[in-house]
Amino acid sequence: MLLEQYDWGLDARTLQVLFALGLGATFGFAAQITRFCLRRAVAGDFQDRGRAGAVWLTALATAIVCFQLAVAAGWVDLAGHRYLDGELPFLAIIFGGLAFGSGMILTRGCPSRLTVLAATGNLRAVAVLVVFAIVAHATLKGVLSPARTALGSVSADLPFGTISEIPFGATIASAVVVLAAIFMIYRHRPAITNVALASAIGLVPVLGWATTSFLVFDDFDPLVVQSAAFTLPWSDTLFWAIASSAIPAGFGTGLIGGVLLGSFLSATVRGELKLESFESPTQTLRYTAGAVLMGFGGVLAGGCTIGAGLSGGATLSIAALLALVSIMVGAALVSRMVDREPAFVPA
Repeated sequence: MLLEQYDWGLDARTLQVLFALGLGATFGFAAQITRFCLRRAVAGDFQDRGRAGAVWLTALATAIVCFQLAVAAGWVDLAGHRYLDGELPFLAIIFGGLAFGSGMILTRGCPSRLTVLAATGNLRAVAVLVVFAIVAHATLKGVLSPARTALGSVSADLPFGTISEIPFGATIASAVVVLAAIFMIYRHRPAITNVALASAIGLVPVLGWATTSFLVFDDFDPLVVQSAAFTLPWSDTLFWAIASSAIPAGFGTGLIGGVLLGSFLSATVRGELKLESFESPTQTLRYTAGAVLMGFGGVLAGGCTIGAGLSGGATLSIAALLALVSIMVGAALVSRMVDREPAFVPA
């Protein structure tokens, strides 16, 4: 739409990178302040878990409701996208989700949280993200791709790909998530600022879908329709940094850059920049193992807590919701095994 109405003097790819940069900065700024992370909602102590869960559910509820409104207004078009496909590679999604959730516990944060921490000086997060990106790329196109292909070949044909295709499905699902978020806010009383910022985070994936499928979509040179995510974008960003003359930056690279920028600015303003590193070889091994599990699992599951959780969850995709549930189950199980201390350890 914007390409037809205005002469930007830039191609669609460059405009998508710029839009993603702005969306990523918004996400990073809000996530740094709220410490936005699904791991805290699943594996924190009771008080922290409740508040983190209220914030995360607020973002999800915002994403679902606003996505439905955007579709109704004609601002989002996901025709042909894998999230709408009724063929469900359930084995890969479940296995990948469990692996990703397990890794998220070992690294004490999902890739979105680690990206925020990396921008504030956490060298553990930097190391994890590099390993995560390499393993994700190896799973997509390298030595681990045969395992991805084998697991992905086991699928089930569903009569629909999203809950939205069920009569009143979108309305009922939206109402359930909104009511759950309201209940969690009422019970655990997170800071009102965090609730407002969670709503801003929930808008990011919807605006991402709108940007790549409608606002900055070129019919003559179509690009991949995508939204906020961290698995494929970190893989693309790492290899763009290594070979930018051969690999052009895309929406995902712009998003990662924006998250780093927004997080850094927020931490700077709040006086929270701090260099941190590994404390022992054992900790290094734990975080490395977690990075490997998240890189492999994120690709198999079709996304991370943001890619599948918020962006995919906003579409009410069966595949995305299955991935989200699998991630949470994996995180809860491994948390019970490796993090037995009741006290919350901040990421």
